[in-house]
Amino acid sequence: MKTLLLLAAVIGMFSASLASAQTVTTVSARGTVSAYDPSGQLVVTEASGPVTYHYGPSVVYRTSSGVVIPEAEYRTRFVAGAPVRVHYVQQGERRVVQRVVLRDRGDKDDDDDDN
Repeated sequence: MKTLLLLAAVIGMFSASLASAQTVTTVSARGTVSAYDPSGQLVVTEASGPVTYHYGPSVVYRTSSGVVIPEAEYRTRFVAGAPVRVHYVQQGERRVVQRVVLRDRGDKDDDDDDN
């Protein structure tokens, strides 16, 4: 009987957590780097003006051709004016970065949907 009650309680908690789960949608935006702070924020100037992004727990940095950018190169590659596409999720009022794609030199089309 105790096992049955425990099982019912566990199932109840599991189904309640599923009911409260939210759908998370990743959004992307284009612009140029205004400020890069590796410890917390990335400011990107978009068509509407500067937008502040906050780093998520595991951000991926790539070029538009799909090459992963090594951490040692972040400060030299993400400089003011560098064209980027930021993939993020909205968490309350914060835009939390999941991926930053730096447009390769000479790449006119920064379409990085496959990367």
